[in-house]
Amino acid sequence: MQYKNRIPINLQSIIDASDNNFVLIDKNYNIVAANESYCRSYGADNETVVGQKCHQISHHSDVPCHLNGEDCPHKRVFETRQPHQVLHIHYDSNNQEEHVRIKGSPIYSTDGELYLGEIVFPIAKSKDMENNKQRMLGTSPAFLACIEEMSGAATSDVPILLNGESGVGKGLAANFIHHKSNRKAYPFISIDCTAISEGIFESELFGHERGAFTGCVGRRNGLIESAEKGTLFLDEIGDIPLTLQGRLLRVLETGYYRRLGGREDLFADVRIVCSTHNNLRKMVEDGTFRADLYYRIAGFSITIPPLRERRIDIEPLIKATLDKTRSHDGSAGRISNKALEMLQGYDFPGNIRELRNILQKAIAVSPNGIVTPDLLQLSTFSNIYINPLADRRQFSRKKKAISPSTNRSLSEIEATHIESLLHQHDGHRARVADELCISERTLYRKLKQYNLQDVGKHRL
Repeated sequence: MQYKNRIPINLQSIIDASDNNFVLIDKNYNIVAANESYCRSYGADNETVVGQKCHQISHHSDVPCHLNGEDCPHKRVFETRQPHQVLHIHYDSNNQEEHVRIKGSPIYSTDGELYLGEIVFPIAKSKDMENNKQRMLGTSPAFLACIEEMSGAATSDVPILLNGESGVGKGLAANFIHHKSNRKAYPFISIDCTAISEGIFESELFGHERGAFTGCVGRRNGLIESAEKGTLFLDEIGDIPLTLQGRLLRVLETGYYRRLGGREDLFADVRIVCSTHNNLRKMVEDGTFRADLYYRIAGFSITIPPLRERRIDIEPLIKATLDKTRSHDGSAGRISNKALEMLQGYDFPGNIRELRNILQKAIAVSPNGIVTPDLLQLSTFSNIYINPLADRRQFSRKKKAISPSTNRSLSEIEATHIESLLHQHDGHRARVADELCISERTLYRKLKQYNLQDVGKHRL
């Protein structure tokens, strides 16, 4: 049956029926209609919003977002007349950043004029990205996609495996997931699997009863018990001893465990988030990581992109770091254009942690609080990389010249260099790690790999 007459419908009543933010925009970026949810989110009433430019309301910008280098749904829909989705950062009523997904669709009036209809799906607010005065920061597509993936995974209780190179911020990511989950009111407990020896790892994780081992005079709750109803973050899970992986698997599968020396089964209601810089699939093939444990922890497997894959984030990360780094006169650090250009072209094998170390060192030795190219020198764990910011062609020639004469593998060179630094700093691992621009956790792992634990005075 066909209706001969059109049903008169009030546009505002239709868009107000949506729980999500919705806005209708004309070809000149003017907002012609917005629902109540949209107005509440951006701290204005309908009369104030209608007639303003969309980029002024949501981006707090005087120009359309494509002129700022962003993927603009308005531009794409009006060019292609096809729906288009993007990930953006908007600013809410408190001028706080908010990560959102925008679904832009072509909307036609009865006379055929084209409009853009935008549905805005919130992902994460800026406060969700912060932890201990550090925060995840970026606008690159790779970073925004990662934030959206983590936000979606956080809503369930399925275990999450965070993959990523050293220094990409896996700890911050785990904390973000916890605070986006329904367990955010309960503890977030982190355990560094590389920093605890195998002898005490079981006691730390599961706890122990009195008399469980020599010198044990009382009961102690383990980290699993401390994380009750919250999140347990196993940082660098690839370093968990193979002998303990079976017990951890039992907890993940059944929720039950026993304290060391105990006879009573305890139940743990915890969410498990793990991280690794290792290729766990390869470790499974090599027999150094249990296949059943891998498939259990990788319910959601999320890869955090390295800094070299999100170069547009380098400049805001530099600014954020310098804002918190004080020079000798107490003012915030600054950076010259040439130094900024050099850092933007660097690959950062140590990622964000390395960037932070470079800047903090430069400010510490700068006479005027300005980071200049001559201050961007660092030592790394191979003499091949004497100056990692040097011209790449010069680097290639150095590498070719070194290889035939030394006839040594990169691992041998690295082990020799670490051993030399340990002697130079009297075994002070924190200083050695700082010299190498790596974390103490990574250094500890390399000491085990190269059997260098006994070098120096064992100072921590």
